[in-house]
Amino acid sequence: MSKLKLGAIAEDKPVRLALDLPAQVHRDLIAYAALLAEETGTPAVDPSKLIAPMLQRFIASDRGFAKARRARKANTHRD
Repeated sequence: MSKLKLGAIAEDKPVRLALDLPAQVHRDLIAYAALLAEETGTPAVDPSKLIAPMLQRFIASDRGFAKARRARKANTHRD
């Protein structure tokens, strides 16, 4: 079995957002939730609970974003 990028989903106090997803993305989330449950040996989570950890992982791995964020913080501290 391949190693998924997400691990078990932690419970956290959510902020409610409403968004529309393409049907294929929703199907992919359902499939990902099922595979994650198999890999972690935990019950399948609601696919909507995968969105935040996936976004966090994406943002954390975006080097361009990290560089721009550091530059912005550096400029803010100079003012």
